[in-house]
Amino acid sequence: MVTGGKQMDGFVSLFARLIRNEGIPSSAIHVDKTTLPGYYRPEKDWDLVVVYDGRLVATIELKSHVGPSFGNNFNNRVEEALGNATDLNTAYREGAFSPSSKPWLGYMMLLEEHPKSVAPVKLKGKHFPAFKEFQETSYLDRYKLFCTRLVRERLYDSTCFISSNAKSGLRGVYSEPLGELSFLAFVASLQSKLVEATRRGASQ
Repeated sequence: MVTGGKQMDGFVSLFARLIRNEGIPSSAIHVDKTTLPGYYRPEKDWDLVVVYDGRLVATIELKSHVGPSFGNNFNNRVEEALGNATDLNTAYREGAFSPSSKPWLGYMMLLEEHPKSVAPVKLKGKHFPAFKEFQETSYLDRYKLFCTRLVRERLYDSTCFISSNAKSGLRGVYSEPLGELSFLAFVASLQSKLVEATRRGASQ
């Protein structure tokens, strides 16, 4: 599972299949032509986009984080996810996807279980202390906090956080560090949006 490069392509295919199973036609599910307008930039390519009956129904971003470098890459992942959500949500507010109702926005993170990702990391700040919940945390702990807060701050409708090591991950073995960030919870949230979309399509 944690192999580098195109390791998230399997999840993209899985989500596409799950979306079809909810009654969304294949023609509405896009994994190649996924460019959407932004507000702070002209466009962005997403990993999976659902456009059904001329409406943007759902957008999914999938990321992985493989060692041995975790510090700077963690900050980069945080900045990317925050920026992408802010850009898309603001574009929606400004009418970029009219006549769509608010699109469902999902974020999935796969972290490699590595000695450097599961061990506590020393904080470097000298002028002001970090919030106490970040004290003595590993990068795995920090991703749990981050993914949880993305939803609680309403930047994303749902997030999924899973971890796996380089060996057993190749056999499909993974862990879910927090129940509310589980794969099934993520899929259930997406399915509720798809049901809404298919009902609207049927009523037209």
